[in-house]
Amino acid sequence: MILPSNADGRAQASAPEDSASFLPFALPDIGEEEIAEVVRTLRAGWLTTGPKTKQFEEEFGQYLGPGQPDLEAIAVNSATAGLHLALEAAGIRAGDEVITTPYTFTATAEVLRYLGAHPVFADVCPDTLNVDPAAVEAAVTSRTRGILPVHFAGLACDVARILKLAARHPLRVIEDAAHALPATLGGCKIGTLASDATVFSFYATKTLATGEGGMAVTRNPELARRCRVMRLHGIDRDTFDRYTSRTPAWFYRVVAPGFKYNMTDVAASIGIHQLRKLDRFHERRKRLARRYDEELGGLPLRRPAGAPPGDDHAWHLYVIRLNADAPVSRDTFIRDMGARGIGTSVHFMPLHLHPYWRDAYGLRPEQFPNATRAFEQAVSLPLYTRMTDANQDRVIRTVRSILQRRRRNFVAVPRRAEIR
Repeated sequence: MILPSNADGRAQASAPEDSASFLPFALPDIGEEEIAEVVRTLRAGWLTTGPKTKQFEEEFGQYLGPGQPDLEAIAVNSATAGLHLALEAAGIRAGDEVITTPYTFTATAEVLRYLGAHPVFADVCPDTLNVDPAAVEAAVTSRTRGILPVHFAGLACDVARILKLAARHPLRVIEDAAHALPATLGGCKIGTLASDATVFSFYATKTLATGEGGMAVTRNPELARRCRVMRLHGIDRDTFDRYTSRTPAWFYRVVAPGFKYNMTDVAASIGIHQLRKLDRFHERRKRLARRYDEELGGLPLRRPAGAPPGDDHAWHLYVIRLNADAPVSRDTFIRDMGARGIGTSVHFMPLHLHPYWRDAYGLRPEQFPNATRAFEQAVSLPLYTRMTDANQDRVIRTVRSILQRRRRNFVAVPRRAEIR
């Protein structure tokens, strides 16, 4: 159904068929199993970090690396917390530089400021929107101590090249895998590669959702030990161990000024069953992404890059980029989708365009042409496992109706002029 348009080509707000109900950009997929597990936890009386958190950590490690007992998983209350812990445990200190991407959520860089360290931004590859290893290498200085790559939208970045670069200098590598469960690279799941640590997010919109939460994964036993100590006030024993011991165990020691980053058993109870459904969730996301690929061909847009043959994209996001010859601007497209009852988002407004990062580090759009251009064109379409085929039909039909219409006297205005 092609909706009537105003003279300037914008869809009219009255669109009975398409705006009858709002289709959100994302929804978590919570079933009766998660609900029942949470109820059991509430009835058991252990709400904070306890047996369910420990079980979730063990099952998560086994999922990522079956038969790899050296892979340790540390549950935390957010991926932001996990990144902070991993960087601190890896020895990043005040004054150090860590190279990362501007095409990410602010948490990736802000955790460095928690430590007094400084992010150094390297532009992204124009096809994948993952950080460009060549740009990373060009950014290395005598003050560089680490690299913090991000697997954008669920597509693994070129960790192999980044690890080789890190070995030459040498540098620590902490992967921001907030989008990347269960993506693979070279046939191996993200989280099992040779980096110092990998951090996942379980925020409500992620491929595995506990509402809030995250997991830091590492093969380095000293790094894992430090993360466990620092996630709960620098105490040298887990609360669970202290309160369940059959012998007097009230004594503990504070060995460092730690943080309050522990996951609760309520969140872990959700995570246990989300993890068991993850492969099924992933298959559904892949089918939805594949259908978008098939149905959006021939429109004035760029579809997202897929994983290399033999590897898996996690498909946390499906990000299209409108071409310069599209009949509407990116912002008009988003407004028109919303007017027809379809939620979209933008991933991301690059950090160099945000006032804090721009002003603190003197950043300019022309320093990051690929990230800046991608932002000006990018729209994330709805993609979640509860999305039905009919829901997706509606999104596809609406995208087509907006991008196939002719618009008179349309002139593309550079977005950067509006965001400085």
